[in-house]
Amino acid sequence: MLPGITIGNNVVIGAGSVVTHDLPSDVVAFGDPCKIARPVNDHDRDFYFKDHRIDPGLLNAKG
Repeated sequence: MLPGITIGNNVVIGAGSVVTHDLPSDVVAFGDPCKIARPVNDHDRDFYFKDHRIDPGLLNAKG
């Protein structure tokens, strides 16, 4: 990420991406330079990869 860049809430940025401009909230972005691919949707809130569901017990775990 470059200095002065603002990242919104609930943003997913792909590994190795070079963020060169501000990103709004609720988007998935990746690349070099980083570009918005799509909005975050309800499926993203329940699954971490394709049909692999997120374990709700892990979301509130304190460690």
